[in-house]
Amino acid sequence: MTTLADYRDERIRKLEELKQRGINPYPAKSHRDTKISAVLDDFDSLKGKTVTIAGRITAIRSFGKLAFIKLRDYTGEVQIFMQQVGDSEDKASTNDGEKNTISNLGNSDLLSIKDLKLLDTGDFIETTGTVDRSKTGEISVFSNQVRLLTKALRPLPGRDGFTNKEERFRRRYVDMNVNLEVRERMVRRSKFWQATRKFMLDHGFIEINIPVLEHTTGGADANPFVTHMDALDEDFYLRISHELPLKRLLGGGFERVFDIGPRFRNEGIDDEHLPEHVAFESYAAYQDYEDGMDLYEEMIKYVAKETWGTLEFHVGGFDINLDQKWPRIKYADLLKEKYDVDVFNPDREQLKQILLDDFNKSADKNDKSARKSLEHTLETATNARLIDAVWKLIRKTSAGPYWLVEEPLALSPLAKTSPENPLVTQRFHPIIAGTEMGNGFSELNDPLDQLARFKEQQAARDAGDTEAQMLDMDFVEMLEYGMPPACGWGNSERNFWLLEGVSGREGVPFPIIKSRE
Repeated sequence: MTTLADYRDERIRKLEELKQRGINPYPAKSHRDTKISAVLDDFDSLKGKTVTIAGRITAIRSFGKLAFIKLRDYTGEVQIFMQQVGDSEDKASTNDGEKNTISNLGNSDLLSIKDLKLLDTGDFIETTGTVDRSKTGEISVFSNQVRLLTKALRPLPGRDGFTNKEERFRRRYVDMNVNLEVRERMVRRSKFWQATRKFMLDHGFIEINIPVLEHTTGGADANPFVTHMDALDEDFYLRISHELPLKRLLGGGFERVFDIGPRFRNEGIDDEHLPEHVAFESYAAYQDYEDGMDLYEEMIKYVAKETWGTLEFHVGGFDINLDQKWPRIKYADLLKEKYDVDVFNPDREQLKQILLDDFNKSADKNDKSARKSLEHTLETATNARLIDAVWKLIRKTSAGPYWLVEEPLALSPLAKTSPENPLVTQRFHPIIAGTEMGNGFSELNDPLDQLARFKEQQAARDAGDTEAQMLDMDFVEMLEYGMPPACGWGNSERNFWLLEGVSGREGVPFPIIKSRE
């Protein structure tokens, strides 16, 4: 049985033979002047003309004096038709009446049909030849010589032999060659953020990149990563949110700002969560949450249309149509209707029983570890955390789209309270396909109110809630200088994963995976 080591040894032998012939197997420069997509898409205008193409070999077939090479670059795949004519292979070749082609490459680096045994699938080559069709009608580049650009020492696996998720995630560069849809997904991911950026710039926002390292981290309920800066001999947190620095910019005189970049949350990995992920946050002075819902509903629709070309999706068992005016539903009304829970006067035992009943219906009901974890949560979590857990039971069955509004004050320490009901906040979430696709507020700008809420959060943190927010006195001081009324918004690339219909690790180029020991 031939092993990977055998294949590698044979390719190294070929590498040495190439070097002995004076051929550089890793030259620095390519002379490519035409992408393969142009050969395919502009065939009528390129027919009979000479082009130089380059790419990775995906297949080689040799039949005596004829050979066919499948060559793929980022834009497409085309056939190279090679034919040996007489003994002078560095001269023009005639392919059954096709026009002659003359290579413009240095002869010392060229390989002919006789040398194809030194090439393998996975190698990168270039060739200069004439664009035409083969006898079978296939668009081809007719050439009698190729130039090696990179000798690959490991063979790419076949698609059917490279399906193990862990191996795919570990060698993503192989995955993208074998499973081209993975590469195309990364293109859409790029379009997703390009569209987000364009929408914001078109609506008068300024992109300002803010620090990743913070003395005090906040803006979300999450456990931060900690690192150490040698230059200052101090520990820093990796940001869990963009929020507080961007709002400092509002205090500094900006009116519309946003940032797109990574954030870090030291929490579990599942289909919707990765500890490191790209996120977007924006803040607009002189707007409230009603203005925000209008703006960001428009943005979500725009980004979806630009990325996927549609506003209709089937994800997670839900049929979703974004092309409508999204209703606005109150948080308290939903919990009252579904579970008869009074979020303003919660019955702790009722909340615990709801969560326990749901667990007993789940697939994990016989998992002793999961049950123990739930029991610990039921005993130690605050009422606010229990209410939030019950809300998530509703969320996971919600198709949407709709806006969830007026979240209770205890769950929203950075949002402005409603003037009609001081027990709720001017906070809004878009609910789509069982998940929250963003988070927005009428921002709190009362420094004394903010200080009181920070102290409540810090007390919860001191009591053992590692996800509670820290007391940030510098932020409070900024508010004391004055920050205008504003609406803030944030969403992460989880929106992309959701509408793409993949898990978080499938939706990023190099997913986090445990290292091999």
